[in-house]
Amino acid sequence: MRKPYFPQKNGPSPLCHSVERRVRFEEVDPLGIVWHGRYASYFEDARVAHGDHFGIGYLDFYKYGITTPIKQFHVDYAQPLIYGETYAIEARLHWTEAARLNYEFCITDAAGDVLTRGYSVQLMVDEHRELLVFPPDFYVAFLESWRSK
Repeated sequence: MRKPYFPQKNGPSPLCHSVERRVRFEEVDPLGIVWHGRYASYFEDARVAHGDHFGIGYLDFYKYGITTPIKQFHVDYAQPLIYGETYAIEARLHWTEAARLNYEFCITDAAGDVLTRGYSVQLMVDEHRELLVFPPDFYVAFLESWRSK
């Protein structure tokens, strides 16, 4: 069993949301497999859908003058995605009270086999590009709502 990217400590279970996609021709190399650099975009598809689903999308942060640049990004490849294949990308937001977003991603094929895993860490920055030490009020309200579920 692999170790989790973000071990569960105190706090609620991760918030999960999935999207389904199909590998397009323009995403593959001459061998018909997805080029490794595409996975960042796939993870981002799931992250955007997750944020929109839970009300913490990019525009929600932007409305409060906050951006969330990537601090860390990691991918573990297990099996390749093939042209025409249908796959699901799950984004899991892990609990933290810090001014950051800890996302874990998992890509599975139609049979449910794990093809790729990874994670990203995003920090919160204000309109002056200053790193936030504490999360903004709107995100604290989101955390309180999450904890009470």
